[in-house]
Amino acid sequence: MPVPDIDDATRTELEAAAFRRLIQHLRERTDVQNIDLMNLAGFCRNCLSRWYREAAEARGLPLADPDAREIVYGMPYREWQAKYQKEATAEQKATFAAANPGH
Repeated sequence: MPVPDIDDATRTELEAAAFRRLIQHLRERTDVQNIDLMNLAGFCRNCLSRWYREAAEARGLPLADPDAREIVYGMPYREWQAKYQKEATAEQKATFAAANPGH
């Protein structure tokens, strides 16, 4: 089935809806650690918040990293870390180091 012809405004609305659903999904899946996301997909919640901040700045809207992270995490980042972040295993760290040399 061919992709329907979608105008730019509708495309933007659909992309925004998909992004909001992704954010909601990640908020619900607190069991999924950022290192797991990085090791499997090459991005994490922090990447999403940085991309959000960069998009805001490109439009002339200053947005601090902590504020962008709160948008993505649904709470202050330090609170999320205290509630949900676990120490990465040696295997997770090794996988990350192999996939991201110098990071």
